[in-house]
Amino acid sequence: MRLVSFDPFRSAGIPGVTYVKPELIFKEKELVKSADWVLFPEYWQVNFLVYGWGKKIFPSINSYHLGHDKVEMTRALWAVAPEHVPDTLIKANVAGVAEEILDYFQFPFIAKEVRSSMGRGVYLIENARQLEQYLSSNRVLYLQEYLPIDRDIRAVYVGKRVVCAYWRVGGGNFKNNVAQGGRIDFSPVPREVISLVERVAGTLGINHAGFDLAVVEDKLYFLEFNVLFGNQALLQSKVPLAKFIMEYITNLDQPEPPKPDLFTQKAS
Repeated sequence: MRLVSFDPFRSAGIPGVTYVKPELIFKEKELVKSADWVLFPEYWQVNFLVYGWGKKIFPSINSYHLGHDKVEMTRALWAVAPEHVPDTLIKANVAGVAEEILDYFQFPFIAKEVRSSMGRGVYLIENARQLEQYLSSNRVLYLQEYLPIDRDIRAVYVGKRVVCAYWRVGGGNFKNNVAQGGRIDFSPVPREVISLVERVAGTLGINHAGFDLAVVEDKLYFLEFNVLFGNQALLQSKVPLAKFIMEYITNLDQPEPPKPDLFTQKAS
């Protein structure tokens, strides 16, 4: 199997991978086009790799398109699991929007930049001044109810299943991200989390993502998912991510067994 990767770290441990610097993709066009799979392209490469060159990519194009910003992500989750999405308001930043927001939410609530990760671009809005600061730097507004939690769950989904799940315990602020000081806790997570993530990811065609969920009074809420997630917990728990990826793409390349011809008449 011929494999090309644009991320040497995320494809580490996968045998037979040729690394190509993303900026050299057109110079290495023939190499890339001859590959059976292209692994971990950057987002700007995805559309022409799939639609222009007909390449199979990992993660899937569904994963990239839906995970690229929180607006698309939330609309997809509304479509398949609306009862598991916190109360969310998505608005254009136009005149009068602050009054509309304050008619909808009471302080405190959460405001997010639509393209951010690792806890960056996430704000706790506790007063009108903080809301005005958020409005001053965002054209698309993403507001969400504040959930009273001090931890959340990261479920890592690869291929067709959750391969690792753990708690992220808050580091003294309202964010539980490990990059923001959160602590990893490998205590068991509810089985319902695994079932929910596997159902939603399978429905949406996502095959590589870290899903973040909150548990509030026994109800599960999706916070977001990240296609390119942190791997600190995976390293600690010795999850063989490369093995799971290789097994998944190898199985996809297996030819389907021939189907019987239902219209062939039996010899008399």
